[in-house]
Amino acid sequence: MKWRKWNNILHRDIGYLTVGLTIIFAISGIAVNHVDDWNPNFTIDKTAINVGPIKAANKKDIIREVLNRLDIKEKPEGSFKPNPQTLQIFLENIKIEINPSTGMGEIERISERPLLRDFNYLHLNHAKNVWTYFSDLYAVALLFLAISGMFVLKGRKGLAGRGKWLVGFGIIVPYLFLLYYKYL
Repeated sequence: MKWRKWNNILHRDIGYLTVGLTIIFAISGIAVNHVDDWNPNFTIDKTAINVGPIKAANKKDIIREVLNRLDIKEKPEGSFKPNPQTLQIFLENIKIEINPSTGMGEIERISERPLLRDFNYLHLNHAKNVWTYFSDLYAVALLFLAISGMFVLKGRKGLAGRGKWLVGFGIIVPYLFLLYYKYL
């Protein structure tokens, strides 16, 4: 049949066109699925510090002394006292938490995950605007690939044979998870 030939040609060519986005969305999807286990956009390195006791009279002087002892020249963006013993100092990619009376604390350095953060930016549609329509077009292409893929092969290797069982399994499994997590 002529339609099957065109189905296979379009399936192949659209499949090739979507490879790059599929890789980006798949990697990002795995990353954001595990957002409760790790930060997919940033690495956070924590290091214990001891700058020695600080006898300064006010918060501004304490901050200046802590940064001086840590040899940090950057100007702080803000600070916060979550409790009487603890002072948090915020810089662009650094958070310092210190007990001024003991000088003990922790420095947290935040750095971007170079490629993965970009993938997540696209996948989660933070770009908006034209990217939204491009992503919609990609979704339509995936829908076409899913449907046209069912008709690539004929007979017992195709939809009429084992294909129907695999398609059924692919529909039933997500439904069972939905049933279990949402309704039970």
